[in-house]
Amino acid sequence: MDQDELRAWLRLSMTDGVGNEAARRLLACFGSPQGIFEQTESVLRHVVTPLQAQALRMEPHELTVQCVRTQHWLAHAPDHCRHALWALGDSHYPAELLLLADPPLLLYVTGQTQAKLGSAIAVVGSRNPTPQGEQTAEQFGEALSAAGLCVVSGLALGVDGAAHKGALKSGSARAGNASQWSTVAVVGTGLDRVYPRQHQALAQDILRSGLLVSEYPLGTPPLGHNFPKRNRLIAALGLGTLVVEAALKSGSLITAKMALDLGREVLAIPGSIHATQSHGCHALIRQGAKLVENAQDVLEELQLAAPDPAGLFPEALAPDPNARPENAHPLLAHMGFAPVSLDALLARSGLDTASLQAQLLSLELDGVLARLPGGLFQQLAPKLY
Repeated sequence: MDQDELRAWLRLSMTDGVGNEAARRLLACFGSPQGIFEQTESVLRHVVTPLQAQALRMEPHELTVQCVRTQHWLAHAPDHCRHALWALGDSHYPAELLLLADPPLLLYVTGQTQAKLGSAIAVVGSRNPTPQGEQTAEQFGEALSAAGLCVVSGLALGVDGAAHKGALKSGSARAGNASQWSTVAVVGTGLDRVYPRQHQALAQDILRSGLLVSEYPLGTPPLGHNFPKRNRLIAALGLGTLVVEAALKSGSLITAKMALDLGREVLAIPGSIHATQSHGCHALIRQGAKLVENAQDVLEELQLAAPDPAGLFPEALAPDPNARPENAHPLLAHMGFAPVSLDALLARSGLDTASLQAQLLSLELDGVLARLPGGLFQQLAPKLY
């Protein structure tokens, strides 16, 4: 878009009191942002409230600054990716978002902007997952990406980040990865910053085979109320939403409800009854969400064909959950997969305290189990592939 058009879109998006729904009505009536600002206040009052009409006649204070900032950002992308601004109605604007009652007027995007979404699955969950939950999110991200799905999440700590990492791990083995994004991160800040800071490197990796998306203007800091709002975009972009771990009061459950409201599938992975991070998933399953044990379950629920068994990750889609290497450590048989205390393991294994602690430390160093708060231990499941 040219400079005048960009200024008009930014002005419309920045006008106080005029949200996405009102702006969409105005665009339907007057055809373009420029057309809106050519109208008198009395004409605008036929479409929006008097206060909104009055606000539309005044330029936002930061408009010129935001125009300069956005123009500079669009013109200075790194070599390995592109920056773009997709306005409502653009050919690149994801059609899935048009099902929302309030689709964003503008989408700021950076990454492989020439590719497309394809079939996608939203993967969400706790910012503080159990070690098992984080591992599961990464494994599902990789298996689903290898099956040709784009993994959509929010770049948050915990499950979100693990799902993105898994999708990126499928690498060149991913079906159609040259023309479709491997993963999309919908963020709650301006795209000129990365939040959380711990995911700086992950964000850069996503840019090489996926996309970062935000509806918020450049310079927007990590404001708490923006993150629940952006969840509707995550829900809308996926054919379904897979919840890996979530407490009963969780933003992930809000995303699941948004998916249901849009007619999307909701899927959930069960966990230990002792882990509060699993209680939200169990509640979803009781309410009718699809119980998921492997990636094949996801593909079946979304009515998608699995890859050729002789192709990518032949055991990724439906592993034997009871499979265990012949040389597995005997202590693992006493642990199960739920968090367990040292006292319980002493009783189950018959070992003395010193021997048990030594074996637990060895398994922890080998990445076979994780130490949890409260003196608990949890076995990490065998890989899904």
